[in-house]
Amino acid sequence: MPLYEYECQSCEHVFEELVRGDEKIACPKCHSGKLEKLFSVPARPQTAASDLPVACNSTGPPCGSMCSRFKNN
Repeated sequence: MPLYEYECQSCEHVFEELVRGDEKIACPKCHSGKLEKLFSVPARPQTAASDLPVACNSTGPPCGSMCSRFKNN
């Protein structure tokens, strides 16, 4: 079920709508069916300023290939 962005050609209201199959979409503001589907670009994921720590102090199995126990070998 894709989420699309539309602009109403009657009142110029811009909105997003979850579309299921052949469902008819109408402007939530003026209820017009004269809509233009806009080109939506997904948001870029935000990244932290620093990397997450990967060291583990566990005496159990290694936590992964980047485990701190592998760095000293």
